[in-house]
Amino acid sequence: MTYVTPEIVAAAELEFGRPLELSITIATAEKEIDRIRASQRDGRAHDVTIMIRRGGMYLFIAKHFYPRSLYRAPSGAARRGETLAEAAIREAFEETGARIKPTRYALRTKCRFQSEDDFIDWTSHVFSADYVSGEIAPEDLREIRDARFVTPAEISEFNAILLKINTAGFRYREFITRNYFDMITGLPLAREGEHAR
Repeated sequence: MTYVTPEIVAAAELEFGRPLELSITIATAEKEIDRIRASQRDGRAHDVTIMIRRGGMYLFIAKHFYPRSLYRAPSGAARRGETLAEAAIREAFEETGARIKPTRYALRTKCRFQSEDDFIDWTSHVFSADYVSGEIAPEDLREIRDARFVTPAEISEFNAILLKINTAGFRYREFITRNYFDMITGLPLAREGEHAR
């Protein structure tokens, strides 16, 4: 049982609006199931993903193991006792150095990572946020290699890379990002072979 309770989710909906809800099942290799389980300390079965905007650009991060050409939206776990918005603010600062203001509880995506008879159910709470201030430099250098503002055209390229690498986790990140831009921003991302709008 996850510690992000229905009460915590309801409080986020009350403050930031009811999100659009999506679900997906992703075929997952057993070793990836094991890696996800290793991240489930303290009953964790969620992440808070933050789409941080400044003008027409978005603040994305790169982890150390990513190829040099890959960035994605910051995300991380809420801690026990945190609201989802508090988690978004803290994670954004840790991963990017930015101070942000959450503006909308945009998406709630439920993913089943499935490996034959084994599976893990996961929920992502996706927030829109405005950049407020701060030098863009990750505080958590153990996990994050770089952070920078990127354009929607670059995000389309990152999504193509996520799909080419073709792990369950990267396919899920592509699903979240594509649906956020298609459904929330009104700026659908270009698919491979198309030009970004």
